[in-house]
Amino acid sequence: MKTILIYDGSFDGLLSAIFYVFEFKLTNVCIKKREHSQQNFFDAEEEIITDKIKATRVWKGLSKKLSARGRRKIYKAFLSEIPTIETAILNFIKRTFSSEVPIENDYSDPSILEIEKVAKKVDREKHRMDAFVRFRLTNDGIYFATIEPDFNVLPLNADHFKKRYADQKWLIYDLKRKYGIYYNLQNVAIVELEISSEVNNTSKALTYFTVDEINSQQLWGIYFKNSSIPSRKNMRLHIKHIPKRYWKYLPEKKL
Repeated sequence: MKTILIYDGSFDGLLSAIFYVFEFKLTNVCIKKREHSQQNFFDAEEEIITDKIKATRVWKGLSKKLSARGRRKIYKAFLSEIPTIETAILNFIKRTFSSEVPIENDYSDPSILEIEKVAKKVDREKHRMDAFVRFRLTNDGIYFATIEPDFNVLPLNADHFKKRYADQKWLIYDLKRKYGIYYNLQNVAIVELEISSEVNNTSKALTYFTVDEINSQQLWGIYFKNSSIPSRKNMRLHIKHIPKRYWKYLPEKKL
């Protein structure tokens, strides 16, 4: 019988579940988020309560066995939200603690290879968000942007935007995951709130954004359209660098 450990979806929750595996010396085990769990008669489910102290013990233990890059890869893989990624992370960590030598670059191990590949995909998505996020000034004086990335990369974007836009208040909101990161001129904080996708409806723009902001966005779109040279257009190359799924963030693509 397999033991399925159900956790709350947080990174601390995952580390708490991994602590539980080592604490009770479980072997035939897998870890799943609640929404990915499908109960059956053949497996035993156990609910894991997130414990910050236990999670910290696992992370500190890994700091003695893995490089900062290795630990970062684990976190990035977790942010991918791939339903089976917890199994790969668990196997990676079990090998890390059981080995006397560094194993984070042993790509002959399927789990280590998977973590490496997934972390790179998450990294690419993070850098695309850095490049394609477009802020609009709200009537409340906050620069606001929405995103819907394939992976949950918003926590990775915080440092980039804090450094780049240190002199203005801003909020980047993930419409898919219903949370955002907010900068108040001093600190970046995660905020959970409900914002309707209606905020991107052109007909509702005046409800949320300043008149100057709306005019500025329209002017930028007109400039972009008029400055392009049709005879030199290479749509295949353009889509390669700016995939169509990101166009909804760009004002120049809305005309």
